[in-house]
Formats: sequence, C-alpha cells, structure tokens
Amino acid sequence: MSVDGPLPEDAPLPADPPRAAPRAEGFEELRAGNLGLRIAETAAEIDAAQSLRFQVFYEEMGARADAATLEARRDGDEFDAVADHLLVLDHDLGNGPEAVIGTYRLIRRPAAERLGRFYSASEYDIAPLLAFPGEVMELGRSCVAAPYRTRGTLQLLWRGIAAFVFRHRIDLMFGCASLAGTDVDALAAQLSYLHANHLAPPALRPRAVPGRFVAMDRIPPGELDMRQAMTALPPLVKGYLRLGGFVGDGAVIDHQFNTTDVCIVVKTDLITDKYYRHYERTAGG
Repeated sequence: MSVDGPLPEDAPLPADPPRAAPRAEGFEELRAGNLGLRIAETAAEIDAAQSLRFQVFYEEMGARADAATLEARRDGDEFDAVADHLLVLDHDLGNGPEAVIGTYRLIRRPAAERLGRFYSASEYDIAPLLAFPGEVMELGRSCVAAPYRTRGTLQLLWRGIAAFVFRHRIDLMFGCASLAGTDVDALAAQLSYLHANHLAPPALRPRAVPGRFVAMDRIPPGELDMRQAMTALPPLVKGYLRLGGFVGDGAVIDHQFNTTDVCIVVKTDLITDKYYRHYERTAGG
C-alpha cells in the first residue's frame, strides 16, 4: 500500500467475475471489456509501471523527486526488483508496456527476505506481522491513470489481488495506505475514525516507529461524525475495511510523497466467500 494514487470510489463486486484467459506463467489474466489484469512479465512492463507511478505520484500528487528520479522520470526503488507487479492493461492500446494504465506492487515474504526487510519496516514495527505463522504479503505503490479511475477498474484490481492471494495461499496482507496531505489536523477525523473503529488486535498490531509516530486518536469518539469521517476515507482504504481490515497504532507523515500513512492489516480468511468460490474453481480445486 505504501503510496497510493487517486483511485475511483469503491463499488460492490459484480455478480459474475470477469472472464479469465490462462497465461503461461499460471496466473490467469482477468478480462473486463478492453481491460485486462495480470502480473508483469518483462522488464519493459515493470518500467512502464514505474513511469506511470512517476506521473501519478510526482507530477500529479506533488511528491518530491531527487535528481536521479527527475532525470529518469521513474518511481523506483530496490523493492521493485523482488516484487510482483500487478498490471492493468488497456488492450485497445496494445498488449505490452504501451498498454499499462494501472499497477499495484506485491511483495511476498520470500521476496522480502532477499532484501532483509519489507518496505513498511521503514515506517512501522511489523514484528507482530512477521511472527504470523502463515504466508504474508505486502501491498503498495498502487495507482491508476486518470482517465481510467472508474469503478470497473477498481473492481478489476480487487479481483486481481484476490486471485493472487488464492494462487499463492497468502494468509495475511498488509501495507502502508496513504491519506493525501501531511496536515494531520485536516486529517484528524479520518485518523480518529480508524483508531476508534478499526484498530488491529494486539497480536496483529503494528506500531509506528519511534520518532515518526503520530497519534491517531485526535478527536474523542463522542465528538466525531463517524459517517462523515468514513465517507472521507480514500476508496482503497474503505475497500480494505470492507474486507475486514484493521489499522496499526499511529500514523506516519511521509514528506517525500506528501502523504500521511496508516498501516493496514487484512487477514485473507475474511475475504468474501465470493472470491474464494470463483478462484478455487479456476485453480482446479
């Protein structure tokens, strides 16, 4: 989740899943009209995802770029080399890098072990998550090109995540989800709502690292308009909450990306039966 670009408002899942086209890698491309969703297969496709991330995070959202990032016009870091990159493609534009209009970065435990850490560890003490006995996965760097920020695109992204979770038997997913801006007073209602209603149980509760910890319980629950605060949350955060997601203790201000981050934790056994019924069939039982 780390940095999240603007996304469309969340929507209920369609009754019927998009049709799937099998790929050689074993991950099935999901199709919805002219849009497809699959894992990046080439370096050029990952480069296209990094280019899109630069456009959204730096040019649109006002992230602060260093000289190398400005010259490359790419948002990249060392985690990209070990991650799986979920791509949304507009097949009217092509079938490869030229068609990338959305992306989401997925990092499984074995991949993080190659670097010795997850991205989220720079903001949160994730020891409770690392101690979880099952397979864990970090999500981040999500964004969609402006013309494609529709409910259909977001639905396709959710289905891609669910397919990946089922394929790799992920038991727990987490990441740093972004609220736009760094003014915690302006975000007080959203942060307080999350703290009051969705705080993770102690056994699964990451905590913002010392020196970056920002208290989330800024408005007493009795003074908070819960409905208004929930409505103001970013669509991606609301989507995780609909899956039974929790938040860690403390927010973190990310001045580079002009965001205030919260750590989201989702146990995948809380994902709806609709996801699992479909993907168990496509995985052959």
